[in-house]
Amino acid sequence: MTPEAEQSPNAREPGTERLEQAVRTAEQALIEFEIAVETFRVEVENFSRLHHQRLGPMYAHLDELEARIAEAVAARTQDPEDLRKAREARAMAQPLPGVEELFGGWMDSDGLSPEAQAMLTEQPVRPPERVRPSDEARRVFRELVRKAHPDLARDEAERVRRDEFIVRVNAAYAAGNETLLLELAEEWAAGPVPEELRPSRAEELYARLEWLARRKEMLSALAAELEGSAIGSMIKMAPDDPDGLLAEIADGLRAQVAEREAHLASLVG
Repeated sequence: MTPEAEQSPNAREPGTERLEQAVRTAEQALIEFEIAVETFRVEVENFSRLHHQRLGPMYAHLDELEARIAEAVAARTQDPEDLRKAREARAMAQPLPGVEELFGGWMDSDGLSPEAQAMLTEQPVRPPERVRPSDEARRVFRELVRKAHPDLARDEAERVRRDEFIVRVNAAYAAGNETLLLELAEEWAAGPVPEELRPSRAEELYARLEWLARRKEMLSALAAELEGSAIGSMIKMAPDDPDGLLAEIADGLRAQVAEREAHLASLVG
């Protein structure tokens, strides 16, 4: 019997070398892209919370001033159009149900909270914690994404298991939780796919390439959506100093507040 005939069933299948190289190259490029997109998503989410916390009270105060100005004008003129504008402005200034959650305690059903009033007088506030995954977290995240992709499943139950696992991996990475990522790596290593469900090497590689292509398309759409969002655009304007950008916007809002307050005083004074 020749040495080739004595090889185990797990030996490399003929003709897969170039396919394996293509998969490795595509994997590395996609993993780096996925990490970049996920890191930017986390940054957008954190900056969005910070934006609402710092600037939300100012926007709400401006809305209230606009409503009071419109009501003062309508009270003077009694013009039906001015009355309509006053009603619309008041509706815009009316807090929505659940607004406490949106503004993190800065606003409630009665309007601006004491903390919001403090913000308008430039008293310091504590920003949300910014999450920056460590190098080790990035490494473990890469490995788990490579090993647990759903398209290597051969039946629906296995696909569901992998989908649910990747959701947990993404959540741990978004939180920068290196310990949890390591625990997830141990969990995955302890639960391999049963041998009878494993595809052939060529089938696995082709499935992997197809999944990589679909994943890249999805990530590209997500990246475009993040970059095109209001918060994403703001971050791109000042990637190295987002806090400075917020301070600049806050200065502009304070100037608007002062101008509208003066205008209101001229109407009701």
